[in-house]
Amino acid sequence: MFRPWLELARISNLPTVWTNVLAGWLLGFGRPEWQPLAWLLVGGSLMYTAGMILNDAADIRWDRENRKERPIPSGKVSLTAAWSVGLAMLFGGAAMAVWGAGACIWLTGALVVAILAYTLFHKPWSGSVLLMGSCRTLLYLVAGSAVTGGLDWTEHRELCVKAMALGAYIVGVSLAARYESKVHQSLTGKAPKIQQMVGGLSLLAPAVAAIWYAGVHQTWLAVAFAIASLVTVHTSLNWMRENPKWIGRAVSLLLASICLVDAAAVASVSMTAPILCLVAVQVAVLAQRKIAAT
Repeated sequence: MFRPWLELARISNLPTVWTNVLAGWLLGFGRPEWQPLAWLLVGGSLMYTAGMILNDAADIRWDRENRKERPIPSGKVSLTAAWSVGLAMLFGGAAMAVWGAGACIWLTGALVVAILAYTLFHKPWSGSVLLMGSCRTLLYLVAGSAVTGGLDWTEHRELCVKAMALGAYIVGVSLAARYESKVHQSLTGKAPKIQQMVGGLSLLAPAVAAIWYAGVHQTWLAVAFAIASLVTVHTSLNWMRENPKWIGRAVSLLLASICLVDAAAVASVSMTAPILCLVAVQVAVLAQRKIAAT
């Protein structure tokens, strides 16, 4: 009964949302005030899940032709229910972030708009990978704004830089996932060189940001996590080059490694949060064995 909804929501990616929220909160210099952080975790989870559900609802025509096993075209979840539940979760999650946690209403509104824009344009517009990246960037900023009451580039530069670096990483993952879709359509040949170059460089952005701020704060633990994230990127890209059948496996690893990216981001401001992020990596990997991440 619930499995089709879990598949629709790609629930195995939720640990990455939790570490995004935690990282944004800590980079905004959040203290252990668990009630607003709990609101953010639930609200962020609902908005992410809503985005995944709405993506499938918007893709119904394409899925009916190419992925008939998905929950909506297979009839396990009705299209009306998907739109209704998705929109309710999206606006409910936003309300929790704003009125429950005190997040900036404008940043939260921008996140909602970005999710809806990606839902509507991710198939017809190749540049929609930027919208996907902006969703994660804005999630960082929304979490941080719940601490700061608002964001200022001068005062919260580290939060903003690491949020944008995460967004760049997501662009890289999205480009890889898009090529995975082409493989599933039985298209042959390699990804365009420009896509390979942009995707590869984008995946490096969080490690570069983490290493830079490790030097600023003289907290070299962040370097270790940054190197670990680079190793996972290298491994994933090798899988993609060696065998097209491994692209899905590589994308799943890159998605789980979002938690590792967050560990590198927060290692400069916390000693315990990176451990939680490492646990989240394992939770995501285990969850992917039950529910596909892509």
